[in-house]
Amino acid sequence: MSLFHNRLKDIHNQLVNKQLKVSELVNESFDRIQKVDSKVKAFLTLDEENARTSAAKLDELLEHRSERGLLFGLPAGIKDNIVTEGLRTTCASQFLSNFDPIYDATVMKKLKAAQSVTIGKINMDEFAMGGSNENSSFHPTHNPWNTEYVPGGSSGGSAAAVAADEVYFALGSDTGGSIRQPAAYCGVVGLKPTYGLVSRFGLVAFASSLDQIGPITKNVEDNAYVLQTIAGYDVMDSTSANVDIPDYLSALTGDIKGLKIGVPKEYLGEGIDPKVKESIIKALNVLEGLGAEWEEVSLPHTEYAVATYYLLASSEASSNLARFDGVRYGERTENPDNLLDVYLKSRSEGFGQEVKRRIMLGTYSLSSGYYDAYYLKAQKVRTLIKQDFDKVFEKFDVVIGPTAPTTAFKLGSQIDDPLTMYLNDICTIPVSLAGVPAISVPCGFADGLPVGLQIIGKAFDESTVLRVAHAYEQSTEFHQKRPQL
Repeated sequence: MSLFHNRLKDIHNQLVNKQLKVSELVNESFDRIQKVDSKVKAFLTLDEENARTSAAKLDELLEHRSERGLLFGLPAGIKDNIVTEGLRTTCASQFLSNFDPIYDATVMKKLKAAQSVTIGKINMDEFAMGGSNENSSFHPTHNPWNTEYVPGGSSGGSAAAVAADEVYFALGSDTGGSIRQPAAYCGVVGLKPTYGLVSRFGLVAFASSLDQIGPITKNVEDNAYVLQTIAGYDVMDSTSANVDIPDYLSALTGDIKGLKIGVPKEYLGEGIDPKVKESIIKALNVLEGLGAEWEEVSLPHTEYAVATYYLLASSEASSNLARFDGVRYGERTENPDNLLDVYLKSRSEGFGQEVKRRIMLGTYSLSSGYYDAYYLKAQKVRTLIKQDFDKVFEKFDVVIGPTAPTTAFKLGSQIDDPLTMYLNDICTIPVSLAGVPAISVPCGFADGLPVGLQIIGKAFDESTVLRVAHAYEQSTEFHQKRPQL
């Protein structure tokens, strides 16, 4: 059995008791990548020399020091839109194919302080725009459960790498569901924290009012450990929330007696695969058996969420990506005729089709004469969606539904149908617009592919979200299943 099938706490104890070396963990990670990544294609860049050097130094520390953090020595994969000092960061775009950052994102500083080992940078949809990982300008990532299927997006590489035992944990980023949806498709645990809980400094911006970094792991307890490490106020991020960080591990009591769960009828209605719905109902029955109570509620503005999201996210993307002009950032076209030619050709050659589509949509909605009709109206609808959640949370502790309306779909089956692709995020987008936390945990299989259960909480109440997810997980065995590669 792979070392990576063990809980984080168990591996940590083996390290502390000198039954295991960090170099053995790192060797296992690279051996596994060597064995399976030609099929999964989760990685864009490996940092093998530095990882092995770090492992040797940490093994030396094991011999001479007694105090170590719980992420000590654990191999990690990092989504390629998180800036890493001296390690290539491409956002899976040709535009940044030669970009080697000179500083670390705040989350990277925290992981390094916790002495985890970065194995490499992980594939994603270009600039985090996509729901299948097929929009990477390098190559698509494949779902470890069936390599003919997508792993989800845009953090599909991170979810696939964890599911395939290539790294112990990974960081992803979630704008409209980009951690939770791939976590559901790949049968792992993915958490989108409350907006502002984890610093975005060093995360290459897609949609600044929505982007959030979060952990992807094999189980809820490990997820809580990683969140504990990366959460917290950061003066370098003007949207960082200055709130107290609770002890997330102490919340994992297994006790959810009397917990009140709201189940939105909009999340189990039209468009939800019957097999997915069946898994969600069974999960609710498990939670009911643990002493929770659930009843149907309504989030009436859910039907407007996808349109609202794509107007707002695309508008912010068109602004954020204006900096990639071939002068300040990114590849520059060769032999331009003049300065305007530099801008036009560099952006035309550097961006992929999906990025161009969203820049055009966002530019249009922000343009003179259309701002009030589209962007401003979308902001007003966003407020209504948030108020839907506020109202439900007056009576309920959490909201539960599916993470995605279906299981993973076949590679290439939706790539020419962007509207259908966008609807795969219909259950995660409202949560992102409201800025509240949510986690996806495995809750079953349909036709051999994993199904994800989404647990949504009040702002900054990750403790309750993790407590419910952990209680459910401990009563089921879905998180222990492993894909055969």
